[in-house]
Amino acid sequence: MARVVLGVGASHSTLMNTHWDKVVHTDRAERFRDALREARDEIAAAEPDLAIIVGSNHFRGFWLDMIPPFTLGVGEVIGSGEAKTPSGPQKVAPEFAQRLAEDLVERGTEVAISARLQIDHGQTHAIQYLLDDLAVPVVPLVVNVFAAPLPRTDRCAELGRNIALAVAALPEDLRVVVIASGGLSHQLPWPDDWRAPEGEDEEFLVEAWLNGRGDWESYDGRRREIITAARPVLFPEFDETFLADLERGQLRKYTSWTTEEIGKAAGNGGQELRTWLVMAAALGFAPGRALAYSPMPEWLTGMGVAVIRP
Repeated sequence: MARVVLGVGASHSTLMNTHWDKVVHTDRAERFRDALREARDEIAAAEPDLAIIVGSNHFRGFWLDMIPPFTLGVGEVIGSGEAKTPSGPQKVAPEFAQRLAEDLVERGTEVAISARLQIDHGQTHAIQYLLDDLAVPVVPLVVNVFAAPLPRTDRCAELGRNIALAVAALPEDLRVVVIASGGLSHQLPWPDDWRAPEGEDEEFLVEAWLNGRGDWESYDGRRREIITAARPVLFPEFDETFLADLERGQLRKYTSWTTEEIGKAAGNGGQELRTWLVMAAALGFAPGRALAYSPMPEWLTGMGVAVIRP
């Protein structure tokens, strides 16, 4: 019988790849990097046959012309390769992914599918640092966390529960790891409402989100300039409470939070915590273990790593 054998949550930031020389809080950065390695070793010890990576997409594979709440990659998966993250075709498990999509729909959690899914660091950061040289096939699950309206948090938990049920229903003896990529708290210099951008930078970003399909790289230079010039806004107290709740097996309480409540407590980038809720629900909201928390203003993000065993 197939089963979920491990859950991992890890923050992502391309600035980790490109701005290490600008790090001031070196001890914090090294703590986070070491925790990624520890989580990678935990994954290796679990001997997974495949990894479901629950993450976001930063308008390099999805655009405002169409953004489903949940999208499962069931065919070719291509890394965009921005900021020194993995690029090109990734090792995948298309038959498993298609069966998973069909089972999820039958259980009442409708997911869109993509037979040629382009992923960015919302997924490839996890491939780069958590799967490394393990050669584990990936099944990417993209959650819309940036273009309102966002999926409700209770629906994210339902998705996680149904993933576990769908995996357990398979006749094969498969070991599955569920990885959540994103969070913790951060505030991106993006418009709160893409329909009403304020100022030239926000207008440019919305233009990129609308017209980037097939041409995202032409927008990427200025996008990076806007991001790296942003003033860091972190919420360490929220992050520490969230990780403490993970350790106590109490993340379920966040499944009643609204988009507005998450934004107020953890910033607009904190909406990525939906990926952690999917992962935790797939592990039955079991108590977990936080491996590190590093508030990194240099990377604009509260960086956390945690593991949950079923």
